[in-house]
Amino acid sequence: MSGAVEAKLAELGLTLPAVVPPLAAYQPAVRSGAYVYTSGQLPMVDGKLPVTGKVGAEVTAEEAKELAATCALNALAAVKSVAGDLDRIKRVVKVVGFVASAADFTGQPAVLNGASELLGAVLGDKGVHARSAVGVAVLPLDAPVEVEIQVELQD
Repeated sequence: MSGAVEAKLAELGLTLPAVVPPLAAYQPAVRSGAYVYTSGQLPMVDGKLPVTGKVGAEVTAEEAKELAATCALNALAAVKSVAGDLDRIKRVVKVVGFVASAADFTGQPAVLNGASELLGAVLGDKGVHARSAVGVAVLPLDAPVEVEIQVELQD
C-alpha cells in the first residue's frame, strides 16, 4: 500500500521507479541514525540515459532541468529502499547537484531547480532544503546531470 507521498507522486502523474543499480562499488542509499544519504543519482529511465552530453552544448538548460527532476525521483526511490516508506521523511536537508557544463554555461542553479521543484511539489514544506549546484567537465556515462539528496527521517 502506498502512502501519502506516493499518492502525491501519482497525483502529479509520476511513478516511483525501481532503484537504479550502482555503476560501481557503492550503495544507492545509506542510513545513518535518522538520516539517509543517497549516492549521486543519474537521470536513468528504464535502465538508460534518455539524453547525454554537456548542458549548454548538446543538451538545453530546459532539457537538463527535466533530467534533474528525474534524478530527484530516482533519489526518492533510493531513500525508500532504506527507509521503507517515503512518509517517514521529516525533511529534505540538502540537495547537491552536478551539471556537466559547456565551458560558457553558467545556469547550473536553474538546472537544479528541476530537482528542487520536484521535491517541493511532492513533499511540500518537507521538501525545502539547502542546495549546491556545481558545474563539472563530465559525469559518469556522459550524463548531463547528477543529483544526491540527504533526508532526515521520523519514526
